[in-house]
Amino acid sequence: GVPAALIDTHGAVSEPVALAMAQGVLERAGADITVAVTGVAGPSGGSAHKPVGTVWFAWATAAGAHAECRVFPGDRSAVREATVRHALAGVLARSVPL
Repeated sequence: GVPAALIDTHGAVSEPVALAMAQGVLERAGADITVAVTGVAGPSGGSAHKPVGTVWFAWATAAGAHAECRVFPGDRSAVREATVRHALAGVLARSVPL
């Protein structure tokens, strides 16, 4: 549900796209919290502005959304593992105790 114009304007690996992804899932899934990830895991695809390892995260809840960017070192596997760990840590940090 991310508008193509948003991707055209900012690129797929960007804060606005990550936020749109997280908010879109929140609206559609009926979840309490969502996380979205978009990045360049490598080994190719990086640029001077968005090098390999660049990952945008966004978390959304009914209270609002938050996005942040990280650049992880290592090969594709290391970037993907660090991404999953950071995404889940963000979910835990924003979760309401049961």
